[in-house]
Amino acid sequence: MTKTLWQVRALALCVVLVACQAGAQSVTPLSAEDRLEIRELIDAYAQILDNCTNAGNDYADLFTEDGAFGVSSEWGAGEKIWFRGREELIRAGGGGPNGCRPQTNPRRSYHLNINPLIRATPEGAWARSTLLTITNDTDDRGDIVHYEGGYEDTFEKTPDGWRFKSRVHVWPEIEWADRPEDMPARNLADE
Repeated sequence: MTKTLWQVRALALCVVLVACQAGAQSVTPLSAEDRLEIRELIDAYAQILDNCTNAGNDYADLFTEDGAFGVSSEWGAGEKIWFRGREELIRAGGGGPNGCRPQTNPRRSYHLNINPLIRATPEGAWARSTLLTITNDTDDRGDIVHYEGGYEDTFEKTPDGWRFKSRVHVWPEIEWADRPEDMPARNLADE
């Protein structure tokens, strides 16, 4: 092979590599401040959900305007979106036009969102975390800590800071209905 042919092939390879690199989306690393703000958002979620503050508006404020909450039985796939957009998210947060729904269960459960793994993405950030609940139930079983899968989140940085673009509750042991109102009632004593 001639030297010129090798040079042409080498030049063609360089052009292909540069084109591929230019087509790939770059990921800007998250700063320590970004990570802290995302972690604060994850932690605030449980407090706000468990206590329905500001008629559910505080819950909706955790999301982008077009944000969504869904469920899945499989990590990374198969999500069913139950709530999308501000008005539906207010309802997901326990609120509505008449304020917060009354708490009817005397043995309240509280969400514990632990061990988030946070990564930068071309669109913002992504996280996966574990969800436990603890039930205020001091009968003969004591207080119950219960594994309930976890969350897969996507985040977007907005002018008001980081917000959930989507939050999916992943619980492989559950067969999720297409709508939340179609889910059977739970009895933790049976689980």
